Amino acid sequence: MNMKHIYREGSNPSAPTILLLHGTGGTETDLLPLAELVSPESSVLGVRGNVSEHGMPRFFRRLAEGVFDIEDLIFRTRELHEFLDEAAEQYGFDRRNIVAIGYSNGANIAGSLLFHYADSLRGAILHHPMVPLRDVVLPDLAGAPVFIAAGKNDPMCAPQESEELEELLTGAGANVKMHWENNGHQLSRNEVIAAAAWFKVQFKA
Repeated sequence: MNMKHIYREGSNPSAPTILLLHGTGGTETDLLPLAELVSPESSVLGVRGNVSEHGMPRFFRRLAEGVFDIEDLIFRTRELHEFLDEAAEQYGFDRRNIVAIGYSNGANIAGSLLFHYADSLRGAILHHPMVPLRDVVLPDLAGAPVFIAAGKNDPMCAPQESEELEELLTGAGANVKMHWENNGHQLSRNEVIAAAAWFKVQFKA
């Protein structure tokens, strides 16, 4: 268990466990209000990234803004995937029933889990994600529900990035819902409410 994290047991053991993945400079508690809005009955696993960029926690290194260290991304994706295996065993939740909520850097590592492992996540809510890496063959994501919230005027993540990510995930069989906002790169209440409504339909919450 080599990742700093918090775990809170929910009131409904059959509800998906919510995996919270923060943005650059965040912590394992940052997105707790999102879990409360999206699925209040769920158990929650909040994880802090193991990489530090000028003292700010991240899930993987980058070479410049928008330029990922692909070798480190692949290594950290495997690290998180294996951590989820261990956490499920330790806390007794269903490893096959995890839905990630990620913002920015956290959305990118969640996207990378989908790109690398067919069985790592049951679904994902990705707030302002980019394409984690290109020129890879995605696993079969048949039916995996994915919600992407993106900004039409996001200075850090161009709309084409989100559209390309939607195309790649859909091509691998995922069931992708796109939601657009005009609030730059910030996480807006509107998109969280939209994600919560989508979640209730997808997972019968």
